[in-house]
Amino acid sequence: MSEEITDSSGSVFADLGLKEAEELSLKAALAAQVSLLLSQQNLTQRAAGDLLGIPQCHVSRIMNSKLDGISADRLMRMLLRLGRDIDILIREKDITAGEGRITVATPDKDRSAAA
Repeated sequence: MSEEITDSSGSVFADLGLKEAEELSLKAALAAQVSLLLSQQNLTQRAAGDLLGIPQCHVSRIMNSKLDGISADRLMRMLLRLGRDIDILIREKDITAGEGRITVATPDKDRSAAA
């Protein structure tokens, strides 16, 4: 039996052929950081909602990666309320690549806490 292996494009959303793959990838990365920071603070979802200015049910949705109806802008505002700076760098893309891409990078100390 022969299995065909396909290389990933680097985005699971693009690999699945989903529309708005870059937006979905961005939202997932931002939500992962919000979830990580809330987990580190050991807050209840209600307390987290009060801190972020959102209902508890939205905190639950973010923690469970259910991001329909939650914009990247809103997630960035949550990160600001959680004491994080957000830097946006716009640069010329590699001419050999297709469309431009969106990348979210976190400091090593935040990444190691997620592991």
